Order: sequence, then structure tokens, then C-alpha cells
Amino acid sequence: MNTDKAYILGLVIGGGIFSNNTSTFTIRLPYKQWGDIQKNAERAGKIGADIIKVVKPMLMVTYGIDATYEMLKGEWRINCSGNLTDLKSELGKYGIKAEGDLRSNPSLSIAKLTEDLVDDTLIRKFIAGIADTIGSTKETHRRFTDDVQIISFEISGFNYAFVCELCQLLHSVGCYPDQVAWNHPNIHCASNPYYKQWTKGFKIRVKLDQYEKFGAFLFRTKAVSANENRKKQKQETVSVRCEDRTISIKPSCVHEAENSPKLPETIRGGHYIHNRHFCAVLGCEHAPCDKIAEHLKHAGDYITPFPILYKDTKTELEKRVETEPLYKNRKYTPIITDVKTMYEKFLSNKTALIYGNGHTTGYPMNNVAQAIAFLVAAEIGKLNGNRVSGNFEYILKEFLQSDKNMNIEIRRPDLLTPLIFVHGEYAAMVGAENPAVYTKLIVPDMNNKYKISVRKITEDDLI
Repeated sequence: MNTDKAYILGLVIGGGIFSNNTSTFTIRLPYKQWGDIQKNAERAGKIGADIIKVVKPMLMVTYGIDATYEMLKGEWRINCSGNLTDLKSELGKYGIKAEGDLRSNPSLSIAKLTEDLVDDTLIRKFIAGIADTIGSTKETHRRFTDDVQIISFEISGFNYAFVCELCQLLHSVGCYPDQVAWNHPNIHCASNPYYKQWTKGFKIRVKLDQYEKFGAFLFRTKAVSANENRKKQKQETVSVRCEDRTISIKPSCVHEAENSPKLPETIRGGHYIHNRHFCAVLGCEHAPCDKIAEHLKHAGDYITPFPILYKDTKTELEKRVETEPLYKNRKYTPIITDVKTMYEKFLSNKTALIYGNGHTTGYPMNNVAQAIAFLVAAEIGKLNGNRVSGNFEYILKEFLQSDKNMNIEIRRPDLLTPLIFVHGEYAAMVGAENPAVYTKLIVPDMNNKYKISVRKITEDDLI
């Protein structure tokens, strides 16, 4: 193993696509808008130069393979040709089959390969190859504000083991991932159990200033883009090992796709309360297992078998009610109120629970306000699909400051199933907090002490 080989292997694993053609393969660079020649001709020119001056000579010297490039449907592609025997043999030695899209292959593992990355320099070169393909440096990658810029390693498919291995490799050189967005409904749609477009891939997010210390880019275009983003930060961030991170947990709903056959068996059927919960279940050596275990003792506080917030047309929502016996069999009491009254209740106590059976049960006022903001946004034409365009509090405040108001129908069920809000052609559903009941639904996994599932709630649970 040498530095050029480590880089090329990273590049191939990050973007390599093999077909039945024995003398060609492609390295896909998913740059899309970031590398769009129409939007930034100068950057596009430099990407082409990087391919010719960096990748082409390395491929030729290391494996005797030639390279050209093209843009196809908004993506850059490095077209590689020649005798692929040495490259395929190298990959095969590490248990990697040169078939299809490598990083999406559910059997891809870099465990054997990383054994030959015997020092930090080789590891960094391999990571640089990964970063030059799937390490996104788009300006939108940040954590909440410009003060924390992010490089996001974006991986498609459902290979949880590969994502875990890449995280561990980053960890080995002191480049600690800030967050992993796992390709799972508990991560991509924690509020809506009916959301179908949850398969959004994995994202390993690393603080950009920390990556600059421990990682690298060989593409000048990536390095320049990262440096431009880095300048937006006013000060350096602190990098914390995964084991030492504090864990803050927000409630998540039980999604209907938690048993999807797309998910690997290790993950399938489980419900996950935090992104590091996955790490514990996967057995990562850096997972904060003790902290996860402590939170799992109170998992009923973080789990709901109902939608936390579901927004749709009135017609579609009522179809949901009709097809779910637990919802359909409820007796609903209609309550007519108005936006101003509910907004004032929200302002008086944003963390209140309403319509509950005690201090720990009821519908969170914050979620109620978001449901009402959705109905207001629909009324005034500020919806983007089923999303409110802008901050929900601002929508409500602006609406009322314009001396407007409107009535809303609240349908309150006789048991603590979801509360329904209706106005015009739109409706929303808010689930209740009910930790004592939800705790009873949790089923520990007999083979993995960190894995839990949530059984379906019944009417008897709520009586």
C-alpha cells in the first residue's frame, strides 16, 4: 500500500460503478448543482483540471488505467479504461467485488482494506479519495448557523456496516463525526409515521474545521470550496469523541416502515431514539452505550405509537381515520375555537400539555401550535407541499397582527388517540404524550440489549 493507491481505492469505493464491460468502469462524482457549469463555469473548469492533473496520472501509474471525463445529467463522471485486472484483483484481495455501484452494495466492507492502512498518512489519503467523491461541501451544510460548517459524506443504499466502518476510520485519526443521519424512518421522518419518502440515504457529518486538521482533499475545487465555507465561522469548534458526547433526545413516532425488508436484519424491526442508538445496536466501539442504556430505561418518554404531527388534506386525513380501527372507533367531541385563542394559550406556556388525564399526559402545545400554523398557512397560501413556508410562530404572529382571525374545529377523542384539527380543505393530527402507557409497548430484543421494538397499541392499553 502507498499513498497514491490508498487515494485511488478511496475514490473507487466512493464513486466506482462497474458494468459487464471488462475494460471500462466509471467513477461517479455526484456534484450536481455544486459542479454545474451553467452556475459556476470557473469551478467546473477546475473540476475538469483536477480530474486530468490529479486522477488521470495516478490511475495510469498505479493501475495502468486511462481516464477521461464527461458531464451526464448534471453529474461529473470519470470514465476509466484499460486492463482492469490489477485493480479488480486488489479489490478482491480486500473482499470487495468490482460489481455495480460499490458504495451502494449492501455487502461492501472496508474492514480488510483498512488493515493495510498502517499509518495516519495512508488513512488520510484513503479518506481524501472518499471525500473527493461523496464528501459534500455545499454551502447549505452547516449545523443550525454559519458558525458550525460541515462536510457531509453522503452514502446511498442500506449498508449500515460500511457507514459504521467509515465512521470508525475517521475516528481513528481524531476526526470525530459530529452526527450520523442513518437511512432510517426514525431519523428522516420522526414525526409522521406515514411519510413514504424516508429513504434519503446516509449522511456522516463532520465539522469542517476539524476535518481540515485531520483529513484532506486532493481536488483543489473541493479544498477551495471548503475554505470558503470555513471562513464563515467566527471561531474554531471543539471536537468531542462519540463516547464523550452528551445525548439530547426528542420524541419520535413509530413508523410503518420500521420492518422494511430494505433494512438489514440487525436494524430491521427496531425503534431508535437517537442517531447514536444505532451505533450501540451495531456494536461500534465508540458508541456511548452507557448513556443510551440509561435513556432506554425511560424510552416511554421518547416514543409515541401515534403521529407526533401529521398534516394533509382533510380528505386524506379522514381516509387515515377510516382505515385505522383505533381512530375510527373513537367518539370525537367537536370543539370550535379560533387562532387567536390558541395562539395566546401557546404563548402563555409553550411546553404545556392540553386535554390530558394528568400532569404527564396530553397533547403538547408546541405541536398543537404547529398544526394550527399549517391550517393558517393553507388559508393564506404559504404552503410548500405540506410544509409551512417559514417559521410557524412567525406565520401565526403575522396572521394575527394583520387583524385577521379564523375558526378551527378541534376533534377531541374519548381516549388519548390523536387530536384532529380541521379548517377548510386541510387537516392535521397531533399525538399525545402518554409515557406510562407507551412504556408498556416496548419490547426488548433478546439478542441485542440495546435494541428495542414497539408493539402496536390497542384500545385496551388506553382504557
